[in-house]
Amino acid sequence: MATSPRTRRWLDQLLHTHDTPQRTAAAYALGVLFGFSPLLGLHTLLGLVFAFALRLNRVAVLLGIYSNLPWILPAYYTLTTMAGAAILRVKIPPRLLQDLSSAFADTSWADFRHLARALTPLLWSFALGSTLAAAVLAVIAYRVALAMIVAHRRHLEHQQQAK
Repeated sequence: MATSPRTRRWLDQLLHTHDTPQRTAAAYALGVLFGFSPLLGLHTLLGLVFAFALRLNRVAVLLGIYSNLPWILPAYYTLTTMAGAAILRVKIPPRLLQDLSSAFADTSWADFRHLARALTPLLWSFALGSTLAAAVLAVIAYRVALAMIVAHRRHLEHQQQAK
């Protein structure tokens, strides 16, 4: 499908696909930061708002956001909450696993209120742990993405010179 030059210019301007490798890697890292942050449910909106405000590659931001896949969410947030609890020295309720199991087995409001009471002491642990982990992952994502983008562009330049 051929696109008109006007449409191509509009898409280039909207997506910022011709940024420098550093800006593209930063866009991806920003997406990873929001994707792994404690702001579940707001990550896409926040990522796009920041991408537009900072004029970053929107595709790279979205790829970073959606690096946090649904099947790793429970393990990631459990481990980061436990790390946050260790940092804050918050004691994890001893019957938390049983409370979680019973709350999800029976979906009455009383069980969800019981679950909310059980998880309330861990709220700051969740926020701190997942924020710190998201920042570490964003730094790693920036370095890896930058190396890959630079290598890919060198490869493309080498191919063009060979022609």
